[in-house]
Amino acid sequence: MALFSLSSSTRPTCLTCGAIKISKLVAADSCKYGRRVTQSLGRTDFGQSLVFGKTAKNIIQGLYQNPRFAVLAASTLPVIQTGEKLSTYLFRTEKGGNVKVIITRLKDGKYGVNVEISSLQLNGNDDEVIMSWGVFRSDSSSLIPLQSGNCGIFETPFEIDSLNKFSVGLEFDASLAPFYVSFFLKCPLNGEKIEIKSHRKTNFCFSVGIKSGHPSPLGLSYSADGSLNFALFSRNAKCVILCLFDDSSSEEPVLEIDLDPYVNRSGDIWHASMDNAMNVVSYGYRCKNGQEKSSIVLDPYSKVIGENSLGEVCTEPTFDWSDDVSPNLPMEKLMVYRLNVMDFTRDTSSDLPNEIRGTFSAITEKLHHFKDLGVNAILLEPVVPFDKKKGPYYPSHFFSPQNSYGPQGGSISTISSMKEMVKRLHANGIEVLLEVVVTHTCDNASLAKIDKPSYYSSNNALNCAHPVVQQLILDSLRHWVIDYHIDGFCFINSSSMVNGFHGEHLSRPPLIEAIAFDPILSKTKIIADSFDPIVNSTKEIQFPHWKRWAEMNARFCSEVRNYLRGESLISNLATRLCGSGDIFLNGRGPAFSFNFVARNHGLSIVGLVSFSSASEFSWNCGEEGATKKKIVLETRLKQIRNFLFILYISLGVPVLNMGDECGQSSGGKILVKDRKPFNWKSLKTGFAVQTIEFISFLNSLKIKRSDLLQRSEFLKVENIDWYGLDLSPPNWEDPTSKFLAMGLKYDQDDENPLTGDMFAAFNSGDGPVTATLPPPRLGMEWVRLVDTGLPYPGFFSMTGDPVVEKIPGLLGYQMTPHSCVLLEARSVDG
Repeated sequence: MALFSLSSSTRPTCLTCGAIKISKLVAADSCKYGRRVTQSLGRTDFGQSLVFGKTAKNIIQGLYQNPRFAVLAASTLPVIQTGEKLSTYLFRTEKGGNVKVIITRLKDGKYGVNVEISSLQLNGNDDEVIMSWGVFRSDSSSLIPLQSGNCGIFETPFEIDSLNKFSVGLEFDASLAPFYVSFFLKCPLNGEKIEIKSHRKTNFCFSVGIKSGHPSPLGLSYSADGSLNFALFSRNAKCVILCLFDDSSSEEPVLEIDLDPYVNRSGDIWHASMDNAMNVVSYGYRCKNGQEKSSIVLDPYSKVIGENSLGEVCTEPTFDWSDDVSPNLPMEKLMVYRLNVMDFTRDTSSDLPNEIRGTFSAITEKLHHFKDLGVNAILLEPVVPFDKKKGPYYPSHFFSPQNSYGPQGGSISTISSMKEMVKRLHANGIEVLLEVVVTHTCDNASLAKIDKPSYYSSNNALNCAHPVVQQLILDSLRHWVIDYHIDGFCFINSSSMVNGFHGEHLSRPPLIEAIAFDPILSKTKIIADSFDPIVNSTKEIQFPHWKRWAEMNARFCSEVRNYLRGESLISNLATRLCGSGDIFLNGRGPAFSFNFVARNHGLSIVGLVSFSSASEFSWNCGEEGATKKKIVLETRLKQIRNFLFILYISLGVPVLNMGDECGQSSGGKILVKDRKPFNWKSLKTGFAVQTIEFISFLNSLKIKRSDLLQRSEFLKVENIDWYGLDLSPPNWEDPTSKFLAMGLKYDQDDENPLTGDMFAAFNSGDGPVTATLPPPRLGMEWVRLVDTGLPYPGFFSMTGDPVVEKIPGLLGYQMTPHSCVLLEARSVDG
């Protein structure tokens, strides 16, 4: 097959000046990439731009030296068709008949294009039927000048084959792709020279190197042949433009592909695929509803985010998960430590290298701290990209970790470091739970620019009742479980997840139900947290649970705080101690109650005893803020011990907040932004040493006496007794009553009883009391394990000290003001 050299070809002038017919064989240079591609079968008006002379002033400059394009005679058609057929386009003309375009991949690395005309009544010879065409990447008025000095418009005659079909063949070098060809026909009809376009009276247009693609899966995916597939949901966008970058530091894309709604759209999914030959490193989208200039936004389904905050064109890095086994702890066995990835180690006091402070890798360097505390699960505040001004509870993306939480090197390094963290924690028997926000986003989230009416119900509130929002959330959660081996999720602002399209309360919220029965997610820990970060308060509701959802128990927090400051009925304390049956009795159990007394938004445990606040249910113990008064400091120390004691002695999952073990305080401020990073030097203080030892003791005790303190089911009536001071029934409804005692009796039906009964007493009053103890079982005596009113180190002991009878025939225990006591019955013979 012979091709004419460039010098042997002729080129046309612009049609406004009168076109010159070119020979049947043309070779030409190609150009550099333009800015935007429009594939618009129904909208491109290439002919209009030729007539009115718009082409000349929109020529894209820049030439390569190697010839990459050729027009072939019709006789070469069999050669073109021997390649791999990639796609076929069939157009209907405005005059009847069809135009068929076949695109093939040739063996020599080129694209072959064959254009055929059939069933069109023409009365002329092949020299009189002309294809007037141009190649473009921007829009139809920005044609690529395929040879030096031309305006980008070519006229190529058709030839007639033996079947009386008009056809012409074109060849393009693969390195020129992707691009589009726009054309119309010029031919004689009834003695006149006319232009023939599509039945929509627009130019015929087809793509080379860009295919229709597939609507599933959403996001970027790789086909079996190595081609890239892009898919994006947008119901309301009138125009979607795929923007490709060959340099992540560039502000402008190297190529923009205007997706055709007739070819690149299935329902509400816009999609396209292209060969992976082009050197593309990142991508994004422009979604337009009119003629306005829209910004380039991140694909909501991007798994890897580049330096330009757009999706990277790459697969997620492979990771060796061999030998990784989740601890898969029963819910009732969990002891949780909540932390923020950045604040946990970013302080210089962590003594970690600068490059890993505040990262996932730094968490694994502090494994010893988790072991010192005795926790077996960590709850990470949101790790996805978020609004840096508002904080981690205002996400901008759902599928990838925040790059600043990883080492230098971008998303790939961050992803690998997070997976390595999970693997190492699992190897040490520690589960990893994530806080997630699925009810709202930050102001600049891409979802609002892609399709706000579909994704949002109002402002930045996500419409969790919308099927597309549900799919996005479910896909992201499964991604964290499957790809990152996450063990569970805590859903912040869960009370808003029950709302419908118009904010109405739904009895069966579809998203909550879908998570509860999802074959993957339902096997993880799923926890509802009713805290609303937008208004910085908790909105308690009767949460629909399907016997699968656990909850952050806000009532436990408020009522324990109220009791210890002397402003709550003892009946409320009793309910919380027994696992909050008023919330979890209907089909769940005490293990579904995640108990806490302090959290990252609000006063720390030190703040609760240093500042009086009606909204925080806190008491300053006699003086506001910092003080040197001994009696105030002693009361505060006892109150902190009381908080921790009740947290761990209660049925349910204890959740300890980062920094409470070493007495960190935000000075009475309650917002997340006012929180200080963890100060590792504070662990050496006397307060931190005794508090960490106490927490470790309580965790060990909870494990040792799991028969009474770690239960999946509520205690039976016969396993628990309630007492007042003299073993009389408690004054449940007396607001002046500050004392409550609880007797826990091990089940005699248990084949392996761990030890004897337990007795816990609580005194939130300002004066000392003497608690009368019930007689222990035969052959046993009461041993004191905890008395928060005693000085360190004697206020707790696993071995215990026997309680001695001070009055013959009457066993009583003297309790100081604001103190708690725990006794255990043990055999007299040891």
